[in-house]
Amino acid sequence: MAAPSEKIDFSSKQEPILRDVSSLKQGSISDDDREVFKANANGVEYRTVTWQRAIVIFIKTQVATGVLGIPSALYNLGAVGGGICIVGFQALNLYTTILAGNFRNNHPECHTIVDMAGILWGPIGREFVGVMFVIAFIFVTSGSILAISIGLNALSNHGACSVAFTFVGTILTIMFSCIRTWGKMTWPLSIGFISVMAGVMVVVIGVTTKSRPAAAPQTGPYELGFYAIAHPTFTAGITAACSIMISSCGCPGYIPVIAEMKRPQDFKKAAIIVAALVGAIYLSFSMVLYRWCGQWIASPSLGSAGPLLKKVAYGIALPSLVVSAGIFNHTSSKYLFVRFLRNSKHLQSNSMVHWSTWIGCNAGVGILAFILAEAIPVFNYILSLEAALFFAPMSLLFPACFWMYDHKEYRTGTGKQKLIYGGHVFLALIASFLVVGGTYGTITQIKASYDAGQLSRVFSCADNSNTVGV
Repeated sequence: MAAPSEKIDFSSKQEPILRDVSSLKQGSISDDDREVFKANANGVEYRTVTWQRAIVIFIKTQVATGVLGIPSALYNLGAVGGGICIVGFQALNLYTTILAGNFRNNHPECHTIVDMAGILWGPIGREFVGVMFVIAFIFVTSGSILAISIGLNALSNHGACSVAFTFVGTILTIMFSCIRTWGKMTWPLSIGFISVMAGVMVVVIGVTTKSRPAAAPQTGPYELGFYAIAHPTFTAGITAACSIMISSCGCPGYIPVIAEMKRPQDFKKAAIIVAALVGAIYLSFSMVLYRWCGQWIASPSLGSAGPLLKKVAYGIALPSLVVSAGIFNHTSSKYLFVRFLRNSKHLQSNSMVHWSTWIGCNAGVGILAFILAEAIPVFNYILSLEAALFFAPMSLLFPACFWMYDHKEYRTGTGKQKLIYGGHVFLALIASFLVVGGTYGTITQIKASYDAGQLSRVFSCADNSNTVGV
């Protein structure tokens, strides 16, 4: 543990991990000095995000692919179970986001959850979580790129090979993600949020004006598949729950934005407002679509209102799909960029090293997301797998550990403090169950679908939008 007079070696390329916060508060090093991005720097000014702008960034981070995947998950969980999952996970993820944000502000040298893990578990933990963080955001980027490919297929009546559309989506994603600061992304993010809401509204209005779902048999009797209470198998239920859980995971994506806020302490204002808005959006839109489409909901849900309205919805929502992929690609690229250039003069300068590193990180991560999108070409399975493997630990398990690290005294404190500490241990156990159960359930369902021939092969040119037969 560092003594109050200990010097911090900023010449190392590794992130400085400061373990004794109290000693720093008593010394001459201010919180602002410990921030990764320095305010009023002679070069790129990263810390420009106000809490009002943070609302725009946070809400688009959440209302990305989640709103497109939740309705299909309700068929396995039923209206009651699905509604409880939507509200419950939204509230739980808000709480863990606040835990993680508070921990980050107690340790302002942290840029991402990776740095925060390093404080708890040292260099080995930091490297492990760093790999997890990058892979996690490659997964969510790939899901958004796949949605772009589906949209382009729908708009063109499968006018080209699906792999080509996926590649086009990748290029658009990389171009948008190369915007360097979160502050400059707020206007495109606002447009993206409006476009996805408008696209979903087209689908909602469309399905409620039809006598039966567009994907259902158009003549004769049919089973809608709407259930108040469903009775899924374990694998189907846990996979659907993970799809809903990831839709409200804010913690890993919020922390890098907090590091670029003018006043990082204001993040709670934005997080609480966004949680309320997103919960209402998810619950209302998903329930309407499930009530009118039942088991005939498409995944992504924009394809649920028939061929014509599917084109209209994807045409309106396409900017949002590109923006969503871009912000996820930006998040993982920014982590790598900071990792490579931290404590160097190039981090906030306009040098050739700065630009080449930044563009290279964006391009490299984007290409990996392209490969993954073609390797797992099913939207809801990508959501479930990334939720179980990566976002359950980073959004639920790690924040509980962060709180326990900063509140060690609660373990042996008063009865109330022990109870609170035990509650966070229970939260960690819930997260661990989602990791193990969700991964098992999703992999089992992917294998079963491949064996049954229900999934297209990797790098297949087949239509992934179900617009035309191939």
